[in-house]
Amino acid sequence: MPAELELGLERRIGKRSAAVIEKHLGITTVGELLNYFPRRYLSRGELTPISEVPLDEEVTLIARVISNSTRAMRARRGSLTDVVISDDAGTGSARAGGGLPGTLKVSFFNGFRAKAELQPGRRAMFSGKVTRYGGSLGLTNPDFLLLDEDPDTPGMDPEKLAAMPIPVYPATAKLTSWSIQKVISTLLDTVELESVGDPLPAEIAAREKFLPVADAYRLIHAPQTPADFQRARDRFRYQEALVLQSALARRRAQLAAEEATARRPAPDGLLPAFDRQLPFTLTAGQAAVGKTLAAELAQDSPMNRLLQGEVGSGKTIVALRAMLQVVDAGGQAALLAPTEVLAAQHYESIRRTLGPLSRDGLLGGFGPDAVQVTLLTGSMPTAARKQAMLDAASGTAGIVIGTHALLSDSVSFYDLGLIVVDEQHRFGVEQRDALRAKASKPPHLLVMTATPIPRTVAMTVFGDLETSVLDELPAGRAPISTHVVGLAEHPGWASRIWSRSREEIDAGHQVYVVCPKIGTDDDGDFTPGEAEPSAADLEDDNGARELASVTGVVDHLRDEPALAGVPVAPLHGRQDPVLKSGTMASFTANETKLLVSTTVIEVGVDVHNATLMVILDADRFGISQLHQLRGRVGRGGLPGTCLLVTSLEPGHPSRRRLDAVAATTDGFELSQEDLKLRREGDILGASQSGGRSTLKLLRVLEHEDIIARARQDAQRIVAADPTLAAQPRLAAAIDEYLNPEKEAFLERG
Repeated sequence: MPAELELGLERRIGKRSAAVIEKHLGITTVGELLNYFPRRYLSRGELTPISEVPLDEEVTLIARVISNSTRAMRARRGSLTDVVISDDAGTGSARAGGGLPGTLKVSFFNGFRAKAELQPGRRAMFSGKVTRYGGSLGLTNPDFLLLDEDPDTPGMDPEKLAAMPIPVYPATAKLTSWSIQKVISTLLDTVELESVGDPLPAEIAAREKFLPVADAYRLIHAPQTPADFQRARDRFRYQEALVLQSALARRRAQLAAEEATARRPAPDGLLPAFDRQLPFTLTAGQAAVGKTLAAELAQDSPMNRLLQGEVGSGKTIVALRAMLQVVDAGGQAALLAPTEVLAAQHYESIRRTLGPLSRDGLLGGFGPDAVQVTLLTGSMPTAARKQAMLDAASGTAGIVIGTHALLSDSVSFYDLGLIVVDEQHRFGVEQRDALRAKASKPPHLLVMTATPIPRTVAMTVFGDLETSVLDELPAGRAPISTHVVGLAEHPGWASRIWSRSREEIDAGHQVYVVCPKIGTDDDGDFTPGEAEPSAADLEDDNGARELASVTGVVDHLRDEPALAGVPVAPLHGRQDPVLKSGTMASFTANETKLLVSTTVIEVGVDVHNATLMVILDADRFGISQLHQLRGRVGRGGLPGTCLLVTSLEPGHPSRRRLDAVAATTDGFELSQEDLKLRREGDILGASQSGGRSTLKLLRVLEHEDIIARARQDAQRIVAADPTLAAQPRLAAAIDEYLNPEKEAFLERG
């Protein structure tokens, strides 16, 4: 980008302010701060509806003070100032604090400034995290700014001042939105905006009637009217979509130009023999996707395909047929699985499915006409691992199945022709790249996921992968009923869970119990406490809730009267591999009746006799995880039941996820809901688990039309100019916006 945007912040706002911004936001350049856009805008003439304040989220809101009182604390030294604020509407939720609809209680520990300044009748902007205490919502120790004494707008007409939007920036616990606004205001006064070039081609900017880029920067950060920031956002939103889609289009052009080894079908090879011995008929979807894969594998440009399919839709058979076509053509196939349990299951399942076509298979083998399937994991005995590595390097092994161990520098292949990545969301781009680098020519790539992805997400994130969907389940899959078990409102249900489990076991079936952590000394993904103590902590010293652990639950269930005499076993990732395999084998053989596990059973585990799954502290898991987990039951033609157990109160945001999972078994519908609740997360970064979105203004569900329009523009631009030589500002914007790590992530392998 132009030199102005590359300048260090200290050159434009001073060292002190630049140091604060770098410490709290990780921003170091003029361009990064200019592109740190407000997430929304408030009107200082309107109060924020209290009924819309979300629990457990950082909020910035405007309200009027209706009361202020201070009292000594009971449990420790100091005072607590309680300020009740109102939206003046009288229509807010009765669940809010202060005891009246439309009000919220704000508590300050030793809040001497709040006691003096937040007097009844004053209007202020508050910034903090909404918590629940004593059945009511509230704010504890928030930052606040008095609005009826705003020093930044002296002498302004009161009506204009009331209508002027207030930008609200993504803030941190230590840096408020209005502090960020002041720094950006200083930046706008000192930066040379007119020297900033426009990444949008002139004809597109003219067609869309967009603001000049300098005006757009001013109006998105310092609007005088709502129309100002709306016009600026429209411009930057489309710019973001075009930059992203141009990066994807450029990547597609680069991939198409690469030369792969064509792997053509062999009329008398393993694949036709495999198809002849299949004991069932492929579904129409499996046959159609198989035909597509066969055609793409036969091309001399690399296949890059995403295969989506519900749990149990038969993706593995489709992938195995593709692997056999590559083996028939003299190449090798590697299957990368996220866990050792799943890798071992794939190994056994594929050898069993191949039957006599597997060299040293379960039924003997054809000798030279069979394929050797090899397992390679990190926990294998040294001798076995060395032999597996030798088989991969020499070409003896046609199909190599493994975990992260496949990525080791010491692992090599004779002629790697196809990579199959199972459950792509469990692997980062660096891991997939490491496997691709083991091929002498770009290998074909098949990425599989049982977590359905909305079309708009696939279009945005997987823009360089062609997508196939398996949307029909093979015969024999029974429906799964899912129920939320709320212990906050029904504490008596805690014991009923185990008597219900006993009923299932007495009927000859088996039960999974899933926990969010392994041991009582393990935090799992839960961090107790907050940066600031809550009013409840200050007064009553309430501790963080203890999450269910595998070891703790096993100890409890062995003493649970309802489960007396029931064989119970733990399973988790820290166990010795031999013990893990033995435990899983015991459960598969129906010797262990109840398995207490972490999410190691999330994907791939296939026990047809398991009909009940109990997920403890289910609110600790994401929607896709819960959907994957419950797919472990109902696999043998028997109806399945999944109980989502939570101690959170109704109305908590995390309970919305549970309600969504209980409401439908449609994975695509759930993925849409997941995106609404989580936003996109860092969908273009190495982390795919949420957090701050790489997308600044673009929302893939809300702006599908913008994404589609930008995609058409990008494809046209790149088709005419694959290197973007005639569009240097667009090329520079791609480099600045995505950076090498994020653009590499677009490869998805």
